[in-house]
Amino acid sequence: MARGGQVLARVAVVVRAGAAPLGRLGVFAAGLGAVPEGLTGRTAGIAAGAALFVAAAAVTALTRRSRYADLAAGASRAGRHDLLQDRAVTQRNWRRGHRWWLLLAFAAALGSAFALPVAGGLLLAGAGAGLRLKAGWIGRRERALDALLWVRVDRLDRRGGAPVGAAVRGLRSTGVAAGDATPGGARRRATASV
Repeated sequence: MARGGQVLARVAVVVRAGAAPLGRLGVFAAGLGAVPEGLTGRTAGIAAGAALFVAAAAVTALTRRSRYADLAAGASRAGRHDLLQDRAVTQRNWRRGHRWWLLLAFAAALGSAFALPVAGGLLLAGAGAGLRLKAGWIGRRERALDALLWVRVDRLDRRGGAPVGAAVRGLRSTGVAAGDATPGGARRRATASV
């Protein structure tokens, strides 16, 4: 790459990348998991699933917040030769890197339905909801900082990794108009010109 620039991925997009597949697979697994009676019966399974959904969402949303906050506070300005990775590319890389884990989690959720119907699927869906909540929290921090947060792609592990993993020593920042994703990682809507 020319002049030492780095490829940067949006932190919120990396976090948010797993929310949709986990949510969809979880809901699908919960629906299929309602078919067998299981060892405990559907009522107990649904009650346990609801509790697991809330717990998974809370744990996923709250994990490593202090690390995110510390890295965000010390973010350095992105260089003029840094390349900002598109949102779609970041999501695709994350999903490709995690596809076997997603399939394994889906299979486990389906298999668990024979013991505790619905619960495994709702656990997966809760993890997806937690990732969306975490991305929203990152978006609020970005608005407060009036800057978007980016991580070097080469610091993410080969599966897309965590944007605050051990290999990540710092984040980069840009203005809020940079890239094709809003604070929080949602797709930026094209505004109609007047």
